[in-house]
Amino acid sequence: MKEATGELNMTVVTVVAIAAVAAFFYAFVWPAIKNNINRQTYCATAFCTDSERKNCTYIDNEGNNQTISCEGYDTASKH
Repeated sequence: MKEATGELNMTVVTVVAIAAVAAFFYAFVWPAIKNNINRQTYCATAFCTDSERKNCTYIDNEGNNQTISCEGYDTASKH
C-alpha cells in the first residue's frame, strides 16, 4: 500500500509541475511570441514614410489604417 501511495504522490507532483510550466508559458512567454509575430506580419505589409521605418502604416483586419514603428525590422530578410 505504501508503494501505491508513493506512486500517486509522484504522479500528483508531475501533473502539478507540468501545469505550472504550462501556466508560466501561457502567461509570460506566449504573449511576447504572439506580439512579435503580429509586429512582423504588420511590418511586412506596412508602408513607411521615412527611411528609419519609425512611422509606418498598415491596414488591420477590420480595414482601418493603423500606425506602427517597424524600426529594426529588416525587409531584406523576407523570403
